[in-house]
Amino acid sequence: MKTTNFDDLLAENLKDEEFKKEYDALEEEFDVAKKIIHLRMIAGMTQKELARQAHTSQAAISRLESGAYRNVSLAFLRRVGAVLGVKPHVSFH
Repeated sequence: MKTTNFDDLLAENLKDEEFKKEYDALEEEFDVAKKIIHLRMIAGMTQKELARQAHTSQAAISRLESGAYRNVSLAFLRRVGAVLGVKPHVSFH
């Protein structure tokens, strides 16, 4: 049975314009998720503690950190950022 390396499979799929477009769109969401996790860990906080201080639910923080939070508001990111000591930055290219 032939096995496929993930990087090889990704490279092959990225040749498809529609796949690449969707992948690139998700890349930004996962970047935000990774940064939130990193900042929370540096602060020594659990998701539950971050949620309490940001006046939201632990489930909302979990969704944000999973990268699956497709319609996150800037106001929500500001609240979470304020607890973590950072401000969100939005840019258009």
